Amino acid sequence: MTEQEERDDAAQALATEIRRIGGRLKRRLREISGVGDMPGSQIAVLLHLESEGQATISDLARAEGMRPQSMGAIIAALEAAGHVQGRPDPADGRRTLLSLTERCAAWMQAGRIARQDMLAGAIAARLSPEEQTQLGAALPLLARLVE
Repeated sequence: MTEQEERDDAAQALATEIRRIGGRLKRRLREISGVGDMPGSQIAVLLHLESEGQATISDLARAEGMRPQSMGAIIAALEAAGHVQGRPDPADGRRTLLSLTERCAAWMQAGRIARQDMLAGAIAARLSPEEQTQLGAALPLLARLVE
């Protein structure tokens, strides 16, 4: 086996382990936040509305790379669950601007705090100060992987 093949094999093994651990962490954080079985498409819409503010169904569909009709079904489910509300656009009454309900915004914030607390508690309880330093040193490398 050549040196390049060995490096490629090592990269494959690292990629597998990162995906496995990342998946477990994601599942654990979802359990903590209370999103349960909410589909990823609904979570993506809620996160978009939280970070970008009001949007139309067309805006959301464009942002998520889907047809407005498909986004309409997602919005209907979110409205039925009390997470999203629509109001007429003051600039164009034919359009509806969607936003998070106050209850949903508070729920999302509480979930974020719970996830943060769980991670901080696990880091403090399970990792020595030296391991915490090692973890901190690895973060820039992980960030480069997702850029």
